[in-house]
Formats: sequence, structure tokens, C-alpha cells
Amino acid sequence: MIELKNALLKPKTTWFAFIATMIVSIGFITVMAYWNFEVIDEIYDVEALKQHLTAMTDTQKLAHAWTTASLDILYPFAYGTLFISLNLRFLGKWGPVLALPSLVVIPVDLSEGLVQVLLLTDTAELYELKVILTILKLTLFLFGLVTATIAATIGGHSYFKKRRTGHQT
Repeated sequence: MIELKNALLKPKTTWFAFIATMIVSIGFITVMAYWNFEVIDEIYDVEALKQHLTAMTDTQKLAHAWTTASLDILYPFAYGTLFISLNLRFLGKWGPVLALPSLVVIPVDLSEGLVQVLLLTDTAELYELKVILTILKLTLFLFGLVTATIAATIGGHSYFKKRRTGHQT
């Protein structure tokens, strides 16, 4: 566990996770634009979810299912690692505690993805479970995003302050 924490404290890990998050994000945008659909990842109302799925073509549903089963498996690991790394590096003694939601969001996001694939392929009607997982995922994700943004701001400020005073980082 200490080795993992040490790896998460390295700037290379933070940058790798940032780049991975950006690449996967661009992948989502590209796939959604090509197959002309909006993901169901942010829909947290059962009726809106049902309406959205009904409006999608079979091709769009299949493209969405494959996107969820590929890119959306990588995504929580990428952004989760980024958020955790930033929190651990720049939020001092509170970093580990504030990083916990970004750790928990990974299995929640993966579980939501599994339920989405089952919905998109008409394998199971788990609308309520999907909505619960989405609300939990979005809450954890947004908490992680906010704390990571604060951490990145602190880290950036510290970096530029050291450069301005002539200290090397």
C-alpha cells in the first residue's frame, strides 16, 4: 500500500493520469459525434432515461454499449488516479481523507457502466439501480473534481512561487 501511495505522489503519475483522462475524454466526444448520440451517464431520472433509450437507434445503443464497455472502463481509473494523486500531493494531511471519494467512485462508475450495458443491450431493466448509481457516481466525481481542482491550484501556486523566488522544483 505504501508503494502505491508513493507512486501516486510522483509528478509523472499525475501527468500520466491527466493525459489519459484527456485522451479518453476526447475518445468519448469523438464516438458520440460520429454515431450522433448523447451518453446516458448523466441521466439520473428514470423516466428521462427510459425516454432517452427509446429515442436511440439500435446502432446508437450498440455504439454506446461498446463505448461503455471500453472507454468507460478506462475513464474512472484515469480520472480517479488524477484526482487521488493531486489530493495526496497538494492537500497535506487532509489529502488522504479528501482522496477517498475519488477512490470509491471507481467501482461505483464501473458498476454503473455494467448496468448501462445491460440496459443498452436490452438484457435487463435496471433503471432504478442505474439512477441510484449515477447519482452516487456524480456526487463522488464532483467532490473529487472540486478537491482536485483546489489541489491543482495550490500545487500550481506553489510551483510558480518557487520559480519566481528562484527555487528549483
